[in-house]
Amino acid sequence: MLDFSSLLLAAALSGTCLSITMLAIWFTAPRARFVLTVACGILVLVAHVVLFWQYTKEPNPWLCQAVLALLSLGFLIICLSAMQYLGVGNQGSVVVPTVTAMAVCALVTYLGFDGVGFIITYTTVTALLAVIGVMFWTKGGHDRRILLVVSFLSGTCAVSFALCGAMLAIHGQWVLGVAPDNWAERLNTVVAVACMTGLGALTLSLHHLQAQIELKAETLTDPLTGLMNRRALNSLYGERAFGPFMAVVMFDLDHFKRTNDLFGHPVGDKVLCRFAAIIRKYGRNGVDAFRLGGEEFALVISRMTEEKAYDLASKIGVAFGAEVVPTPRGPLRSSVSGGIGFGAAGGSSLDEVLAEADKALYAAKHAGRNRVLVLDKESKAGGPALRSA
Repeated sequence: MLDFSSLLLAAALSGTCLSITMLAIWFTAPRARFVLTVACGILVLVAHVVLFWQYTKEPNPWLCQAVLALLSLGFLIICLSAMQYLGVGNQGSVVVPTVTAMAVCALVTYLGFDGVGFIITYTTVTALLAVIGVMFWTKGGHDRRILLVVSFLSGTCAVSFALCGAMLAIHGQWVLGVAPDNWAERLNTVVAVACMTGLGALTLSLHHLQAQIELKAETLTDPLTGLMNRRALNSLYGERAFGPFMAVVMFDLDHFKRTNDLFGHPVGDKVLCRFAAIIRKYGRNGVDAFRLGGEEFALVISRMTEEKAYDLASKIGVAFGAEVVPTPRGPLRSSVSGGIGFGAAGGSSLDEVLAEADKALYAAKHAGRNRVLVLDKESKAGGPALRSA
């Protein structure tokens, strides 16, 4: 026969150790706010367990209300931490129903129907755990194995709380006067300890996974423009074979050194960001933009004919020419030159296509700048310069 008090104390000890571990992790990585939120939620649940243990010894109505409120609040905070991690907004859709249920629970408990209060609280916790499980099942975009285990543990814990509420409802225990004690309560305590321990370990794994993702994103992203960098270009396309419907456009901002010399580097940074914004504006599926360094940019285009790729690059050049950057010395207009390299039917490497695009860009610079050229395409190479409206 399991000793109920020992189970409760084990749950409190397990939760305390988990929260201390998570707080220590948060102090070393303050950006991982969801870890802090989980730690706070577990501490609230530890307080619930301690008070519930006291309630089993000396039951009274006010202690009962505190026990039930802390149980709902603890799982609400854990649910909010899951929303933080997954980037799910509209937290009010969870907070408002939970707070409403807590208020109703407090009212019926005050009126003496503490059994109904327990049923309401168990139902609320079941719903919160179900929401956590569904969010990780449907919203997670990282390591599916970890996320599915989180969903399983949340669902298992939800079932154990649902059984506790069902036992009270089936036996019509609307008024208790003491802490409920039945097989479902004992099972729930064991399951809750196991699930909380497992969720704590998985939280550490999720923190490690998120840190790896953020580090990778930082190493593959240009900090000024937010575009991907040269390392990302090589990572994504270094091993790809460029077919006839793939192209690389290389852009180089015209007279950019003179812009920095005359207007200053802060203005030059604004010009770079404006061009990055133009590229994003014309982005679509199959179009990836990169800043290679300095004033050099690249666009990798997939699933597009040569004519359409050329038209897209030309539109970007025209749109950038229409941009005006205000400066202390007056409005600044800039232009850009571009060169396009295309893949081949037999497949070309990234270096080969980049080399062709670079030659076309060099030709565009020598042809007067402010244009996009394609090597060996006389109808386009001999065309007019792009307009700077």
